[in-house]
Amino acid sequence: MAYLCSENFILFFIAIFSFICFSSSTPFIVLHGITMSCNDAGSTFYTSQLSLLSKSKGYCIEIGNGAHDSLYMPLETQVQIACEKVKGMKELQQGYNLVGLSQGNMVGRGLIEFCDGAPPVKNFISIGGPNAGVAPAASSCPYGKCSGAGIYTDYYQARSAPSGYTRIPTDIAGFLNGCKFLPKLNNEIPNAFNPIYKQRFSSLQNLVLVMFEKESVVSPKESCWFGFYQDGTYSQILPAQQTNVYKEDLFGLQTLDKAGKVKFLKAQGRHLEITIPEMQQFVVPYLIDGAATTSAPNATS
Repeated sequence: MAYLCSENFILFFIAIFSFICFSSSTPFIVLHGITMSCNDAGSTFYTSQLSLLSKSKGYCIEIGNGAHDSLYMPLETQVQIACEKVKGMKELQQGYNLVGLSQGNMVGRGLIEFCDGAPPVKNFISIGGPNAGVAPAASSCPYGKCSGAGIYTDYYQARSAPSGYTRIPTDIAGFLNGCKFLPKLNNEIPNAFNPIYKQRFSSLQNLVLVMFEKESVVSPKESCWFGFYQDGTYSQILPAQQTNVYKEDLFGLQTLDKAGKVKFLKAQGRHLEITIPEMQQFVVPYLIDGAATTSAPNATS
């Protein structure tokens, strides 16, 4: 009986200690990638490990039925669902940190820019995100010149989430006219600039961009750092600072970067294959209140 009482006391003490730790730190949410769900091994790994390492409460936000809807539900609809869920969570009302996995970063940016009346996002940690879009391989296009004649139609835009951030460098006109999500997110639709999107995004405390050295899902991999092919060609990949959306500061990326709030970090594995030491170095500091100043330095290449 004495042993049982002692064991129960220890469990009670651990529960109280955990409650105090979690209640005094900023919570975070995880938005998973395409064909993933909050219950799969990848999402569970990120949510549980980050919560354990940072001692912050983490929540994976599911959209629709998970894997199926992540692929076929338009991104604007996904953002609307995430927006309502976040606004309805009392745990997040004083602000929260956001961890995006792969395509979840598109939903995350939409949540920051488009969600009216939402609690503020403090730090946005983008892991393997197609932040500047994805491009089909030039070798798959006739004579190396790709066209968005199919993917930029209303039919595809309404039925394929990735079509909402497919940016074909040899069809920028088609992208701006037909792609329903990323041009709006980037604030680059002609005569449709919205200063609110820029104000909300540039209010982040930190923007953490993790690219994987052996990335093969996001193409080009530099998109994880907001780099992309130069408009009109597949022959040159521009760093973020040389792209039009940065130079014109359309959604606040330049503002954040010049304030020293953008972190360009490189993990060594394949898409989303992060190690625990990399997670501790690159991600955890931005989930611990006041600890971000001791985070990893920017990558140099």
